[in-house]
This record gives sequence, structure tokens and C-alpha cells, in this order.
Amino acid sequence: LSFCTKVCYGIGGIPNQVASSATAFYLQLFLLDVAQVPAAQVSLALFGGKVSGAAADPVAGFFINRSRRTGSGRLMPWVLGCTPFITVAYFLLWFLPPFTSLRGLWYTSFYCLFQALATFFQVPYAALTMLLTPCPTERDSATAYRMTMEMAGTLMGAAVHGLIVSGAHRPHRCEDAALAGPVAVSPDAARLYSIAAAVLALTYPVCSGLLCLGVKERPGSSDPASGQGLSFLAGLRLTVRHPPYLKLVISFLFISAAIQVEQSYLVLFCTHASRLHEHVQGVVLTILVSAMLSTPLWEWVIQRFGKKTSAFGICVMVPFVILLAAVPTAPVAYVVALVSGLSIAVSLLLPWSMLPDVVDAFQQQHQHGPGLETIFYSSYVFFTKLSGACALGISTLSLEFAGYEAGACKQAEQVVVTLKVLIGAVPTCVILTGLCILMVGPTPKVPSGEDPSHRQSLQRRTSYSLA
Repeated sequence: LSFCTKVCYGIGGIPNQVASSATAFYLQLFLLDVAQVPAAQVSLALFGGKVSGAAADPVAGFFINRSRRTGSGRLMPWVLGCTPFITVAYFLLWFLPPFTSLRGLWYTSFYCLFQALATFFQVPYAALTMLLTPCPTERDSATAYRMTMEMAGTLMGAAVHGLIVSGAHRPHRCEDAALAGPVAVSPDAARLYSIAAAVLALTYPVCSGLLCLGVKERPGSSDPASGQGLSFLAGLRLTVRHPPYLKLVISFLFISAAIQVEQSYLVLFCTHASRLHEHVQGVVLTILVSAMLSTPLWEWVIQRFGKKTSAFGICVMVPFVILLAAVPTAPVAYVVALVSGLSIAVSLLLPWSMLPDVVDAFQQQHQHGPGLETIFYSSYVFFTKLSGACALGISTLSLEFAGYEAGACKQAEQVVVTLKVLIGAVPTCVILTGLCILMVGPTPKVPSGEDPSHRQSLQRRTSYSLA
């Protein structure tokens, strides 16, 4: 593969990461304070969107696996076909409609649509790795380019969106308004969010166009057997009966939910539960830069000290988030952001490092035909998205019970306490629960005397499933 091909392939991964980063940090704040949607409806919107993305995974795999090759390939038409629709859906997700009574329905509909389209965009794009070249080394190199570009996209999404909308949440907007009760939506705030949405939405057609121009699918270069095998539901029944997989999934359901809650409520906490309005952008960027730069370090730690030992790196953030809830000052916030980035990095790396061991152990025990490893990975993604949906939905609903008033300059004391609990006590308890589950029982190991050719074949199929 040429350098240009690898770069163009990597560029294709930027849009989803840009959009995901912006929505993860800022969507909840936008819905509550700018769109002034009631917290109960925001809870429904976040839950529905995450469930929509989770349900779209097996559906996308089903349809894409059965699609026929066209002149532009078998996977590329799905990426290009989704591009105009996801561009519009992302922009309308941040658009403030002129009516107020149905805004909850508006944002729920477009968030569900965006999450589903993002899945239909990401699945064929990631699977495109197997159709670039038959050489495993070149595939690994292309994947490295992809991961680098996606990390840059994650950083770019939060940075660009945050810089554009930074003026929408400054304290001066409340200087001439009563502290109690909601403040009218500022036209400038709505305009800033629309501009940010338009800028980030343009990454979809631009990056998709470069992907199409610079990357060509090679017919017949993928392993045809890797897409065959049992149905998703039949395979799921087998995989959930495998104790190491069940333990891994349950533990990271807790850990992933805790990380998503911490990520989503940190901006709200800085805005309403502390005087850190001016530091929101810096804190968010510190988290992302810390996570990006520490990823190679955690890869070395995992190889050097083992996966179970590395898992304790996830709980490094625990004492610091409790400290932030108790002492919400700028220096503490930046230290928490730095340490949280370290924990987030290892929490993302570790499950994908442990899953191949679980798949290998299952294959050794059951000797099923090819295809089950696909179900291991797709079901893990499905359950992780589902846990995030439940965690964000329930936690946002707790703001409603606490009396959160959309658009208010100053929230009630119960809301401040709830935000402190959501960024301190909740992640702490959930992370420790997940780690306790993970540490129970031995780590699955593959017998060292297995046939090397079988091992190599399994690794090829597993890499396809991971993509």
C-alpha cells in the first residue's frame, strides 16, 4: 500500500471521532442549557440514541455482509451512501428549532438517527481494512494510520467545537438576569452551536471524498469464511455461556458506564457546581491529550506486567474525582483531567487486549467453525453501548428528580450535590465493582502447544472481527 492510500484510509476515520467527541462532552450541556429541554426528556434522548446505535450494530453487519460488489466495491457504497444523511442529521442535532413544545422529540429523533447512521458508516469503513490488501503486515500498518487519525479526530472534535461555543456559556450571560429561574435562550448561543455543527458536519463529505479517491477495494482479499457461521442470536447464546467472556463483559459494562458518566457530567459539573466556566475547554483538552499520549505507555505496561495488573490503572482516577467533588478548584480540575485521561486510555485498551485470549480459549474448548469470534466482538460492542445508554439515561433522570431547571443561571443546592455525586461517588463505586468482578477467577490462557497454522488462522479471523 502506498503512503497516500494509508493516509486517505486513515482520514476516513476522522468524521465519526470528531462527532462522537463533540457529542460526548457538549451535547448534554447544549440540550439542557441552550435548547432548554427538560432533564427527563434529555434522559430519554440520550438513552434512545445509545440504544439505537447498539441495535444498529448487528443490523449493519447483517445487511453489509449480504451486499453485492459494485463498481466502487462492496463496502465503499455504504460509506458514501451514509455520508449525506449523517451530515444533515448531525447538523440538525445541534440546530435550535423555532418551536419549544416538541424540542424533546426533535432531539430524540435526530440523535437516534445520527447514532444509527454513524454505525452504518463505521462498520463498513472499519471492515475495509480486510479489503485493502492480502498482506497482514500492510493491514496492520493501515490500521495504525487509522488509529492515529482517529485519535487526532477525537482531539479535533472537542477542541474545535469547544472553541467555537465557548462564548455561549460564559458567566456574563447571567449578569443582567435573575439568578433564579431560566434565562431566555441567547441567539448568539444558538448561532455558535449551529456554526460548530456545520464546521464539524463538513468533515463527513470531505473525508469520505478523500477516502473514496485514495482507497480502492481489492476483490477477494478478505477471508470469505470469516463472515459465515452461526446467526448472531445462536452464537450469542453460546458465547454468554463461556464464563471468562461473561466475566469480561460484565466487568467492563460497569467500567465503561462509569467512564461515560464521568465524561458526560464533567462539563456540567464545571458549569453549574463549581466556578470553572472558563476552564471547561482546557479541562476537556487535558483529558484527551493525556489519554492520547498515554496509550503507548499503557500498551507497554500491559505487555510488561500483564493484563490483570494493568487493570488497576483504571482506578487511579478514583481518589482524584472524589477530591474534585470536595475541592472544585482549577488546579485540582486539571490534575483530575490529567489522571482521568490515563484511566480512560487503559479502560479502552484493556478489553480489546483481553478479548482475543477469551476467543482463543473458547475455540480451544469448543472447536466451533469460523465466525464465532465475530459474535464475541460485536456482542461486546452491543452490550457496552447498552450499558452506556442505561447509565446516561438513569443519571440524567436523577437531575430531573433533583430539580434541575433548564437554562437557569444558578441551580438548586440539590442539583449541585447530585452533580458532585455523579462525577465522584458514582464512578468510584461502579469502577471498583467492575474491577472486583474482573479480578475474580483466573485469566484465560491458550495452550502453548497448539498448531501454529491454526493460531495464525484464528488471528486473521480475529483481526477481521476486531475491525
